[in-house]
Amino acid sequence: MTPVPTVLDDSLLDDPARLAEADSHGLLRAAAMAGAQVRSTAELAAELELADRLDLGRPRALVLVVRPGVGRALTRLLAGLLAPSCPVPVVVADAVPNWIGALDVVFAHTDDPADRELAAGIERACRYGASVVVSGPQDGPVAASIAGKGVLLAPRIPVPPELTFARGVAAGLLAANSLGLLVADVQALADQLDAEAERGHLGRDSFANPAKALALRLAGRVPLLWGLDPLAVAVAEHAAYALGALAGTVCDAADYRQAVARPALLRAALASTGGQDIFADPDADDGVPKPRVLLLAVHTGPTADVARYEASHTLPGASVLAPADEIGGDDPVRAGVLALRFELAAVYLGLAAGSMGGAGHFTPATA
Repeated sequence: MTPVPTVLDDSLLDDPARLAEADSHGLLRAAAMAGAQVRSTAELAAELELADRLDLGRPRALVLVVRPGVGRALTRLLAGLLAPSCPVPVVVADAVPNWIGALDVVFAHTDDPADRELAAGIERACRYGASVVVSGPQDGPVAASIAGKGVLLAPRIPVPPELTFARGVAAGLLAANSLGLLVADVQALADQLDAEAERGHLGRDSFANPAKALALRLAGRVPLLWGLDPLAVAVAEHAAYALGALAGTVCDAADYRQAVARPALLRAALASTGGQDIFADPDADDGVPKPRVLLLAVHTGPTADVARYEASHTLPGASVLAPADEIGGDDPVRAGVLALRFELAAVYLGLAAGSMGGAGHFTPATA
């Protein structure tokens, strides 16, 4: 079945009063709480003495358990951050491995308190003496499976499950920092997320609001989100998840080299970005959704510059989203900012297109 592109009521985006009225579930405010999620997670980790509890020496392995929702992309992001210099094996698995033991550390993020598969794996890991850190709800089988034998970083800022990416990333970074496997500035991440939320505020016009501008670029198209480095691929996967969950938009998220190895899709991408057909009517509507290629880049440096040059040469009309062009900060900061921009764009797209999804089970907190 051919996907139907999202059609936008673009007049809504520059009408703050109408936007606020349309956002009955408070998702724009919830998305803007990404920085607060990071800070509250760091505060809780300090209160629970996470650093002391993970002061174990070098573990045999760090196991990142992948769960549905935002957990899939954030696990890939954490693995990508650790991979270049991690002195221990980083294992990404859909479930706690059977070989888990006392020398291992397990990290997982879930928004499902009743995730019984995860609960069973966590209970087994705790029983065998592994160190466990879970970012998840305070109650339910998952929380009970820890039973004081691990560290549960429960949410303090209520947001819908689709918008917990920042909290999960912060929990993973704090665990990796405590193990001495990574040096990430979590406070800088929170500060830059606050700044991005301000740039994406509903009161800012589209020309000055990067999230609204991104929503406009994606409207009426099938987004092809192609990452130029492993962290950018993880962000692309989260962006595709957010756009599907919040705006009902179908996306392709892939590593750039894998993406261009698909000849038919590459031809469609070239036709949409390069304008090879000089006789084509750009305003013609033949019922076939047109792709929109967005090249995502998180890494910086000579290797990243070469990858970006090659991709831009292959797809000369493609847009490049590279946070390093706009902000400072390390890889986690740039990845977090780009992920939040897509979350805000997904909310704007869902509101303006009337396709808002994923909010039916969320009630915003009241004062």
